[in-house]
Amino acid sequence: MICVSLDERWGLSFLKSLDDVEFAEIRMDRMNLTNKDIKEIFSQPKRLIATCRPGYLNENKRLSYLLNAIEAGSSYVDIELESDSRFKKPIVDLAHKKGCTVIISHHDYIKTPSQEALNGIVRLCFVEGADIAKIACKVNSTSDAARLIGILGNKDFENKVIVAGMGDKGRLVRVIAPFLGGVFTYASMEKGKETAEGQIENKRLKRVFEVLKNV
Repeated sequence: MICVSLDERWGLSFLKSLDDVEFAEIRMDRMNLTNKDIKEIFSQPKRLIATCRPGYLNENKRLSYLLNAIEAGSSYVDIELESDSRFKKPIVDLAHKKGCTVIISHHDYIKTPSQEALNGIVRLCFVEGADIAKIACKVNSTSDAARLIGILGNKDFENKVIVAGMGDKGRLVRVIAPFLGGVFTYASMEKGKETAEGQIENKRLKRVFEVLKNV
């Protein structure tokens, strides 16, 4: 299953892209949105993930964006594992009340930790209220890729984890993870509009999936 990640920094023109996809992540962190905008986005009959990464907006605005997205009908909400509990708790509580699936995510933009550390991070995500744990790490070698995929072999996490490899060497992880138990994988809408290093264009990834399904 492919989730298209959308990061539109100028208005709501990205909404046109939703005509062509059934499942998308809306990266609100670089958007200037009103409550009306958020309602328009997340009340659509699409499976959407509300995501608002730190670093661009203040914490109060991020919290407001995510809570409003859940109220509007978002199917999923993504919260960073490292966020303060005072930020996470109201989001997790509202999401579970509204039937919105909680993704707790961890990103390592430099390296892929040891297998033991990765498993510990996944367990912590569930302790913090995750329905799904997302682990995204920079892949610098084939052994890094193997460790990320190795998370999916843990029976304790079966069908409850997303793994994503960042960087050129992480592309293989993005391709094969859904075939080995990953809940879904992320793609860009088109080349040049990646929201994370290593994302593959949606149309191209679909073609690869079709080939793998027939192997």
